[in-house]
Amino acid sequence: MDRANHSVVSEFVFLGLSNSWEIQLVLFVFSSMFYVASMMGNSLIVLTVTSDPHLHSPMYFLLANLSFTDLGISSVISPKTMYDLLRNSKVISFGGCIAQIFFIHVTGGVEMVLLIAMAFDRYVAICKPLHYFTIMGPKMCIFLQIAAWIIGLTHSVIQLVSVRKLPFCGPNVIDSFYCDLPRLIKLACIDTYRLEFMVTANSGFISLGSFFILIISYVFILTTAWKHSSGGSSKALSTLSTHIMVMILFFGPCIFLYTWPHPSSHLDKFLAFFDAVLTPFLNPVIYTFRNKEMKMAMRRVCSQLIVNRRIS
Repeated sequence: MDRANHSVVSEFVFLGLSNSWEIQLVLFVFSSMFYVASMMGNSLIVLTVTSDPHLHSPMYFLLANLSFTDLGISSVISPKTMYDLLRNSKVISFGGCIAQIFFIHVTGGVEMVLLIAMAFDRYVAICKPLHYFTIMGPKMCIFLQIAAWIIGLTHSVIQLVSVRKLPFCGPNVIDSFYCDLPRLIKLACIDTYRLEFMVTANSGFISLGSFFILIISYVFILTTAWKHSSGGSSKALSTLSTHIMVMILFFGPCIFLYTWPHPSSHLDKFLAFFDAVLTPFLNPVIYTFRNKEMKMAMRRVCSQLIVNRRIS
């Protein structure tokens, strides 16, 4: 049966983050600052890696891709959230809700694969240093990039195939500030137990499984680096700690949002807000402050931009 014949809901209403106008104003200022900082920081990383020959290596290639994905993650939720914080009526169309879910899961899937790829890159660099540039050649980097987008798109399409057929015949209030599957599915007019299990398996278990695989991988890499401790290894340990922090920031909220059996609305909103607004900002901050090579490259790029502006 066609969706139009049994689905009468044309838009959804968000309850938002708070009913207090003062709190909404504070959240607007807060999210605006971090959104702008996130866009500038991630854009600067992409620009720096692409323009500085010293950073044309597999690790920085993957980092630039991660920053590009963070630009997408920031833009999927934050602009709509900031707009709604200044409005009493927080509404999104049915098509807009589906589009938001699609892009959330595409960018989330891509970032998950990129984090695994970055762990593999560090494994090769530390455990097989003599074969690093043979294994992590240009073809492998392009393959990892393409694989990330294919997996992200496939993951998102699988999530949406069943949702497009769900009948929404009355309730249209979502107790959140953005569209995502767990809360949207609960509004359907049929028993959605199987679909909820599928969403949990697709998003929650994949996130949890990937997280544990990464934890085991980094424990193995750290053990190897510790056994060969030296000046170079201390630099490797610093790089690894950066990767682990970013991994925890990304997977922590995802695992809780999709696998916790009895979610708390307020905690869900806090974690989702943190994941959408703060995580894309913290990634470039962490990678920049803990990487001298990146800081030096950014200074060179910024100096060049200033010189070019003066000349023009």
